[in-house]
Amino acid sequence: MIVPMKKVSLIIRGEKKTETLKTLRKLGLVHVEISEGSGEKLAALREEVALLESATFLIGKKKKAKQEALSVSEAQALASRVLALDAERKRHIAEKAALNAELERVKSWGDLDPRSILDLQAKGLDLSFYEMPRSEYDQLGEDVKTLRLEGSKSTVKFVLLLPASAEGDALRGYRLKLPQKSTAEMRRRIEELEAQVTSAEEEIASHVCHIDSLKAAAGAIEKEIEFETYATGMADEDLASEGGKPVSVACFTGYIAAENVDRLKKTASAHAWGLLVEEPDEEDNVPTELRNNKFVSLIYPLTDFLGTVPGYFEYDISGWFLGFILIFFGIIFGDGGYGLLICAITLALMGKARMEKKAISPAFLLAGLFGLSTILWGTLTCTWFGIPAAQLPKWLQSLSIPVISNVYADKIWYPFWTKGAVGLTTAQNLQIFCFTLALVQLGVAHIMGAVRNRRSVKLLGDVGSLLQLVGIYYLVLSLVVNAEVFSFGLVIGAVPVGKVAIALIAVGFVLSFVFSNYAGSIFKSILASVKNIVSVLLGVVNVFSDIVSYIRLWAVGLAGAAIAATVNELAGPLFGKFLFMILAIVLLVFGHGLNMILNILSVIVHGIRLNTLEFSSHLDMSWSGHKFKPFKE
Repeated sequence: MIVPMKKVSLIIRGEKKTETLKTLRKLGLVHVEISEGSGEKLAALREEVALLESATFLIGKKKKAKQEALSVSEAQALASRVLALDAERKRHIAEKAALNAELERVKSWGDLDPRSILDLQAKGLDLSFYEMPRSEYDQLGEDVKTLRLEGSKSTVKFVLLLPASAEGDALRGYRLKLPQKSTAEMRRRIEELEAQVTSAEEEIASHVCHIDSLKAAAGAIEKEIEFETYATGMADEDLASEGGKPVSVACFTGYIAAENVDRLKKTASAHAWGLLVEEPDEEDNVPTELRNNKFVSLIYPLTDFLGTVPGYFEYDISGWFLGFILIFFGIIFGDGGYGLLICAITLALMGKARMEKKAISPAFLLAGLFGLSTILWGTLTCTWFGIPAAQLPKWLQSLSIPVISNVYADKIWYPFWTKGAVGLTTAQNLQIFCFTLALVQLGVAHIMGAVRNRRSVKLLGDVGSLLQLVGIYYLVLSLVVNAEVFSFGLVIGAVPVGKVAIALIAVGFVLSFVFSNYAGSIFKSILASVKNIVSVLLGVVNVFSDIVSYIRLWAVGLAGAAIAATVNELAGPLFGKFLFMILAIVLLVFGHGLNMILNILSVIVHGIRLNTLEFSSHLDMSWSGHKFKPFKE
């Protein structure tokens, strides 16, 4: 359920800001609606957090280490040291790269020592070194006296016994710029730099034992930032007192769970705060706090990962989300063998947590439920590790449900009303199951809407949407599954099923058209529908497409089963030869592992979509909420 909230406004004396915030933080019940602050202190605190986070990132956690506790000030000093080491490391790397580039530039000249050349220049022997294309060298005039050092098919190296200022146009651009250091010195310096880089990296990595302290320090400063944000972001106004002296008054708004209002009132009375408690309306940015039983709360790790929070005036669909995502997960993975692997991995992780005396994460319990769901679906359809159903033990085959079991994949099932004339394949039965899931889930959405509007005529609009859904469901069965089995001329007993479906669509459309926008006036509701006639008509089409979209569950599950079977077919022949058994095992592990990864992606893309888009759109949910975060220590 979504915890009922109250909007509260506090009025305090300006000089009491800090004292008031400390009291509120100790109380830990109020979600404060102040998002921006200002001031040099706030900027400095944010820089400190950035420094600590950067140091934490640089150190990383590549290996386990026993943690050593540091105070906040010690953690800040360590962060500064780590960043200084990293800056030094980067300078060494840049210098090393520059020296390597310089060595690369002069490597064809062998070992060079610019000091010896400068010594010769000091003695009056001005030498200049050149390298130029052979074709241009051959065209130099006889007045250019050179000492050829080395040549190849394309270039020539030579020395010119003239000062550089007298080299002439023909030689300009080919003169070797001497390095600042000898090549031997550059190599020695590169070795020194490599040692210094390694030393800096080792010292940075040695602080892995302080990772937790750095994170804790960042968290503590984040609390200070929150406090300072509220203190500097609180609205102030100067009022004149009776004595003529200005009195500063500060105020802010926030939200508190309705059950805790009395505690806030007592605190406000004890500290002489001005307090106004109101019911929030749809214009307010009310935070959302969800509260469910332990089982339903298992869905929270998934919704937290997705970052989805219902708006305060929307629905809490946590229970429905959990129930349907378990079904979707089982169908998409589809293989009981995969479910066994998921359960085994989950149990191993839970056992590890127990051995380390840690609490078992709800994420592990949720993963275990996913595994059990997959085992159940694999049992019902007789799907185990992609092995053909006929090759599985008879007792496994007997546990499956015949109409959807792979054991009877080639059998035709004849509904009683067709009298054996036409029938359905196992694949079509699975499609019907998926479309029925759509009917149930989307039907739940409209029933929830009807319950919310039970005291309003708008209820008839929800009833109309539900009737359309049922009629379009039959339309989908006829157009997508089998037009002969689900014909529009079908009559069961005395009920003309096809005609009833069309009537439901028509009646549902009229009810929805007239009452969906009801807000006190039927005429205005009809007028609103007329103004949005295109959207209203597209809404009918959207219902059809939403139901059809549930076929993705069957299609993705079928694709996963095909991949599993293909992997088995590739690896099977290799088991007949001893030397290839290892390759076969690697192929099975890799192939089925990749298939499971693809299935996880499919659950995220398809299974979650059906909950957060199709289901939610029929509830008119936009997931526009934000979490209730009380200001606390």
